[in-house]
Amino acid sequence: MNALAATNRNFQLAARILGLDSKLHKSLLIPFREIKVECTVPRDDGSFVSYIGFRIQHDNARGPMKGGIRYHPEVDPDEVNALAQLMTWKTAVANLPYGGAKGGIGCNPRELTVSELQRVTRVFTQKIHDLIGIHRDVPAPDMGTNSQTMAWILDEYSKFHGYSPAVVTGKPIELGGSLGREAATGLGVVFATEFLLDEYGMSIANMKFAIQGFGNVGSWAASFIHQKGGKVVAVSDITGAVKNPNGIDIPALLKHKEKAYSLKDFEGGDAMDLNDVLVHECDVLIPCALGGVLNKENAADVKAKFIIEAANHPTDPEADEILSRKGVTILPDIYANSGGVTVSYFEWVQNIQGFMWEEEKVNSELKRYMKRAFNDIKAMCHTHNCNLRMGAFALGVNKVARATVLRGWEA
Repeated sequence: MNALAATNRNFQLAARILGLDSKLHKSLLIPFREIKVECTVPRDDGSFVSYIGFRIQHDNARGPMKGGIRYHPEVDPDEVNALAQLMTWKTAVANLPYGGAKGGIGCNPRELTVSELQRVTRVFTQKIHDLIGIHRDVPAPDMGTNSQTMAWILDEYSKFHGYSPAVVTGKPIELGGSLGREAATGLGVVFATEFLLDEYGMSIANMKFAIQGFGNVGSWAASFIHQKGGKVVAVSDITGAVKNPNGIDIPALLKHKEKAYSLKDFEGGDAMDLNDVLVHECDVLIPCALGGVLNKENAADVKAKFIIEAANHPTDPEADEILSRKGVTILPDIYANSGGVTVSYFEWVQNIQGFMWEEEKVNSELKRYMKRAFNDIKAMCHTHNCNLRMGAFALGVNKVARATVLRGWEA
């Protein structure tokens, strides 16, 4: 099942739980605006290349739309649509005054030089500058983009609208980025894990974790788990996979990856098959990479008791049902990985106020927001007698529906 079909399915189930009016149901599902633009730029060798850029703006009932921009050769309108919708529910679950959006350019950033990437970014910004904005739509980094990409968008947007640091989040610190933003998604994942385990009288210390994906989110999550006494027994990314039943020395693995640009040949563990990390013996599995990695083929072999969805849509609906029957507890993506957008909100607030926070304040506020959202999801689960995924979706959909009705959508 593709990401859009799976997201729509979860929305439909939540709408049924809430007893949503059919007209409102349809209105919430249809994106507010879909943008498709052509971006032609000169290559360094003088030739020209054209790419298609997308921005899906899903909903703005609760505030400006918010979501990442990804550069990937397989940027697909359906997937972008699904991710924009997920951002709408995610920001509502986290109780941030935002709606959802997502965007991207169908290019391979690894095949472009830095100057070519800058030209592509500036042309894309020129095409959409009048459709984004501080109180309209606030982009952020995603797959294939980073703080430098946001710096270029900020600069190009400011040529049209004056200096506007709050137009993007995930910027370099020197241009108004927030302290703590880089680690925010990983730290939020660990806070969410702590809250969930606490419900079962458990803690991170001495529990065994398997982490699929060792990029920004996975590496920060692994570091914080290691600091709190958890044993990370298996780790993988596209370069390789490592296991150690006694726990991997995460700081040593990070140093190795920094030098070798790979997890291969790490002396502090044994090599393993990439796909085996998902079914490795552990207490907690944290998928931090692509969507759809847990499916009907491998779900029955998962040994973890808890799954924390640090990636977007890592569990297919078929896998969801299999894991449910096995008694596996899944903390859904629209809550578990909301630390990034929460600290993006803090960055936006700091930019608008012109007053920057210390990192300690950022992290303590992140923990407070994550705890409140977890309690809200629990309350929804109790009210509707449903699992955590449906509790989170029902919470998000209900908040957006309520805001839509209060604004007088039928007028």
